[in-house]
Amino acid sequence: MTTRLERAQEIAGSKGIDTLVITPGADLRYLTGYAALPLERLTCLILPTNGEPTLVVPALEKSAAAASGISFEIVSWAETDNPFALVARLVGSARTIGIDDHMWASRAFALAKAMPAANQVLAGSVVQELRIRKDQAEIDSLREAGAAIDRVHRQVAQWLRPGRTEREVGADIARAIVEEGHETVDFVIVGSGPNGASPHHELSDRVIESGDPVVVDIGGTMPSGYCSDSTRNYLAGGEAPADYVKAYAILADAQSAQRAYARPGVTAESVDSVGRDIIAAAGYGEQFMHRTGHGIGQETHEEPYIVAGNTLILEEGMAFSIEPGIYLEGLYGARIEDIVVCTADGIECFNNTPRELLHVEV
Repeated sequence: MTTRLERAQEIAGSKGIDTLVITPGADLRYLTGYAALPLERLTCLILPTNGEPTLVVPALEKSAAAASGISFEIVSWAETDNPFALVARLVGSARTIGIDDHMWASRAFALAKAMPAANQVLAGSVVQELRIRKDQAEIDSLREAGAAIDRVHRQVAQWLRPGRTEREVGADIARAIVEEGHETVDFVIVGSGPNGASPHHELSDRVIESGDPVVVDIGGTMPSGYCSDSTRNYLAGGEAPADYVKAYAILADAQSAQRAYARPGVTAESVDSVGRDIIAAAGYGEQFMHRTGHGIGQETHEEPYIVAGNTLILEEGMAFSIEPGIYLEGLYGARIEDIVVCTADGIECFNNTPRELLHVEV
C-alpha cells in the first residue's frame, strides 16, 4: 500500500521539487503521525523526492519523536549545533526545496542562508493535494469529533441563562468540550444580542438578557488530531424579535438548500451561491459577509474553501463546513453550521443537533 510519504514524494516530483522540508504543524502530523511541539528549537522532516525520509529533532525531543511511531531515521542535534547547517548537509545537492506554508519566516531565512544555491518554493499544495481528500480513517475521526461537539451543544441550554455573562457561559462550554472527548478547546464563541452580529466575536462580560438571540460557535481538537466545529443558535428566554425570526427562517432555508445541493461533481463556488442567492433574494445579501465554508481535518480551516471564485470540483472524501450567516449590526446575528463530507452520491453530515432556533426555558 502506498504511504502518505510515498504519495507526497510522487506529487513533489511532479511539481519539480527535489526535497520537501516540513516543520511542526498539521502537515508534519499528517505525513508522519508525529505531533511535534512548535518549539524555538528546529524540528523538521526532510523528504527527498528520491530517497529515504529523515526527521531532524533537538536531542531533548528524540525520545518523544521515537515514541510517536516514527519508523525512519531520526537525527538529533545538540544545543550548540547549528541545525540549519545539519539540514543543509542532509539535503545535499537538491536545488529546489519545498518548504511548508506555515514555516516560521526566521526558519525559512535561515534555511536559505544555509543553502544559498537552492531555490525555495512553497510546498503547501503538495501535502494539501493529499489532505483535501479524506480516507476512511479520517472520515471516522471527523465523525467522532462531530458527535463529541454535538454532545456539548445538547448541554448549552442549561448554562445559557439571562443574568449570566458570555464569559461565564463560555467557561462552562469549554469545560464540556474537554469532558466530551476533545484534547484541546480551539474556540468558544458566545455572541449574545448585538454581539451575535460579529461572526468572530470574542467572549465578553456582557450580561445576557431575556429575549437575546445567542450565536454559539464551538470547536476543539480530538486526540486523533481531527477537529470539530459547529454553530447553533439559542434564545435566552423571552420572545425573539419578529425581524430576527424572519431572518432566521431565511437562513435555515438557505443552509438546508446548500446541504441538499452539495455533492461530488459540483463546484465549491456553486454550493456558496445556492445559499447566497436565497439570502440575497430576501434582501439580506449584504448581511451575509463571509464565505459559506471551509475545509476541515487536522486543521479547523483548510482546503476546500466554499466561496465564490473557487471553481474546484468537489470529490468524494472532501470534508467542509456549510455555515451561511445573516448579521444585522447593532441588533443580532445568526449562523447555522454543519461539518459534512462528500460521499459517493451526496454528503454525510457530522453534526445532527436541531438546526432551528432553540428556545431556552428559564
